Amino acid sequence: MLTRDVPLDPAVSALIIIDVQNFSARRDGGEFAHLSPEEFEAKYGAFFDEFEANTLPAMQRLRDACRAAGVEVIYTTIESLTKDGRDRSLDYKITGFNVPKGSWDGKPLDALAPGEDEIWLPKNSSSVFVSTNIDYILRCLGTRQVVICGLVTDQCVEGAIRDACDLGYLVTQVTDACLTYSPERQAASINAIKGYCRQVTTDQIVDELKGAAA
Repeated sequence: MLTRDVPLDPAVSALIIIDVQNFSARRDGGEFAHLSPEEFEAKYGAFFDEFEANTLPAMQRLRDACRAAGVEVIYTTIESLTKDGRDRSLDYKITGFNVPKGSWDGKPLDALAPGEDEIWLPKNSSSVFVSTNIDYILRCLGTRQVVICGLVTDQCVEGAIRDACDLGYLVTQVTDACLTYSPERQAASINAIKGYCRQVTTDQIVDELKGAAA
């Protein structure tokens, strides 16, 4: 019987960490530069409290477990191919997102930085599968199972899950290693996307990878 509930085979699996970068995952990131301290705290204070206390540590544990098991680790960040962002998606232009090529905002967080031989793909649209060659890369790597975590759950993470599913990958979402801007949005997204992927916690996937290694 066909099922999404398939344990990871590290030899054919990849972890994709979505948009955990200076622009949007630091309190001083460019996404928030237009806000006063009071506006920032009201809109994003609780999000960053949760991210720093729980979500980022979960991402680090997940990344470390994947590395130890031999799972390929791939990072995406929002970053234009040009300084002025003329190559951005129409949606990003309307939203007003421009992370200039080569900027500090476009770099992954130091706390979750790529290793020297890990893949990092800048993207200029919401879905990494639309604006990069990640599908080609995954197929060259022999990947059949994709693990997804990152920011934010109901935007770029959901887009990656749906596209990966439609392209024929078995997708696992690590629910506590994803986050969006309110608990209500987080719960709605997790519920809405469950038809496209297997959903597990960081503890579950770490234990699963330890079992695969054993």
